[in-house]
Amino acid sequence: MREPTTEDVDALVGPATPHFAPQLRARVEELVSDLPEGHPVRQYAQTQIEVLKRLAFASSKAEEGPREPRSRPGWSQIPSTASANDPLPGRK
Repeated sequence: MREPTTEDVDALVGPATPHFAPQLRARVEELVSDLPEGHPVRQYAQTQIEVLKRLAFASSKAEEGPREPRSRPGWSQIPSTASANDPLPGRK
């Protein structure tokens, strides 16, 4: 098998949703598991793995723009309003 690239990592992480983030995290970890610790692709994968960890407890990957105010009409009907940069706490 050829050596993984950052594009390979992006192909896995790009379409991630909260529901599938844990499975995709495992695939990214497996993809780079044979690379040495200091390898640039492995380091890049680690940053993306952190995004996937946060996304698992979020409802969006949105990283730009302001958060919606909780006073917005209909807000109370949204089951999860956390973004990947500010996820909900994990279950214990």
